[in-house]
Amino acid sequence: MKALAIAALAVATFAIGGCQENLGAGPQLNVVSGYIQMGATPDRPAVGYFTVEGGPQPVELVAVTADLAQRVEMHESVRENGVVTMKPLARAAVPAKGKLEFKQGGKHLMIWHINGAAVRAGKLPMAFVFTNNNNDRILFDMPIKPAPDAGAADHGGMDHDAGEGAAKK
Repeated sequence: MKALAIAALAVATFAIGGCQENLGAGPQLNVVSGYIQMGATPDRPAVGYFTVEGGPQPVELVAVTADLAQRVEMHESVRENGVVTMKPLARAAVPAKGKLEFKQGGKHLMIWHINGAAVRAGKLPMAFVFTNNNNDRILFDMPIKPAPDAGAADHGGMDHDAGEGAAKK
């Protein structure tokens, strides 16, 4: 009887141990870093950069939202005929087990009118929405950096109000 109880306990421990491996793994898809650079003047939008690590299946980022900002749009800087322009993005691919990077000079977020409380707190809570079976939403607090010196911004002379956004708040 005692041997049976020990065997049952060993099986239960083994089963629980297997579950714990999955419980501690965290999300398969994850926003791993990022920050927001405030615009050079209050009327200019802020710019957001971040990195997403993909899970076992490819997905697409279809929206980024922030309740404490008036509007958030995904954009990409592209060079056409020797001129760099900005184009809105409806979606961005996250490769399986790969990375999607929104970085200076490439894909980025444009963020209009961030709430003053978020700016004072130094972070903007954001939701990243992906296409997959669950339409995963990942919440991530993006740290806010102060405005750069005039002329040092990524989008110096570009028209930041061109086009309508994919995500609005």
